[in-house]
Amino acid sequence: MDYYDKIEELKRQDLLRSVKDRDCRTGRTITIAGREFLNFSSNDYLGLASNPVIVRAAQNALMDFGHGAGASRLLSGGTSLHAMLEDKTASFKGADKAVMFNSGYAANTGAIPALTDAHCAIFSDALNHASIVDGCKLSAAKKYIYKHNDLNHLETLLRKSQNPPTNTFVITESVFSMDGDVADIYNLHMLCRKYDTVLYIDDAHATGVLGNGKGALAHFNVTPDNNIIQMGTYSKSLGSVGGFVAASEAVIDYLFNTARSLIYSTALPASAAAASLAAIDYVVAHPELISRLRGNITACRRMLLSKEFSVSMDLTPIIPIVLDSTVETLRISGRLLDSGIYVPAIRPPTVKTPRLRISISASHEQADIAHLANALAEARK
Repeated sequence: MDYYDKIEELKRQDLLRSVKDRDCRTGRTITIAGREFLNFSSNDYLGLASNPVIVRAAQNALMDFGHGAGASRLLSGGTSLHAMLEDKTASFKGADKAVMFNSGYAANTGAIPALTDAHCAIFSDALNHASIVDGCKLSAAKKYIYKHNDLNHLETLLRKSQNPPTNTFVITESVFSMDGDVADIYNLHMLCRKYDTVLYIDDAHATGVLGNGKGALAHFNVTPDNNIIQMGTYSKSLGSVGGFVAASEAVIDYLFNTARSLIYSTALPASAAAASLAAIDYVVAHPELISRLRGNITACRRMLLSKEFSVSMDLTPIIPIVLDSTVETLRISGRLLDSGIYVPAIRPPTVKTPRLRISISASHEQADIAHLANALAEARK
């Protein structure tokens, strides 16, 4: 296989990606190749990745436990901090128990195939994240794709599949990572109860954002039960690294024994667990941080609407500007770079339609958001 030819084809389609590494810690601004940019590309929604409290917690754990974990969790890779974080995560998410994974991707690609088999059926939203798609591909279950956020279509599929598999699972993101819209978790839960179906929620972009930081279930006033599985990450609003699944004791104990991405990976270092522990405590103790994030989200969406961009008034920090072509998306992203604003172009195959994906943080200032809106309006001309 000639990969040089494939690279040339990607270039011809304007789909070749290049890595732009920063020279500094992440935050409101970042420095790339010696130049400072306003950062509207990060999932660090609460600005905690560089928070001194979280950094100190990681530093202390480094001194106490060293850096590398040395082994998988089922050998000797875990520490008391890992166990404490799992207990705190379960409490934070209102679940019986939780288990850490090395990333959100590892959580979905480990948990979904572990919890399902050839006797199961999976119903997955059409716009679910690649980690869910890949987790479903690894599963032996029968798969159904329902139209994005279309509960009527989902119910039609659920009804048709009633030659019953042993277990059925509805899998959805709560906040969709590329569109920023919110799944109707309350009515999804009602539908799952009607058909005795497990609801698996990828809460990665809702944790720390919705429900006073606790996520989508809290936002929709849904009480967790044994038929709800919550997946999430420590690496977005919580400013740390890693993923988790929170669910019933039986589900979590089963994952410890069957999730391949957990069993066959070296554990995250104790410093990561310490940072995540500190981040959860910080979010609980500082609700004003979420209020500031929400204020910035509202301000940005209103400013973009005033510039005649087609955006919703959703409560999430992900704001897509969908454009006509990859060429146009790259052009506007480049114009924003010229204005000192970092908003990378998102292109196929990540999404079907190219877009700018604006990410708002609690660390942004109102002047930053105004500069973004004005620069976007100019770049569009």
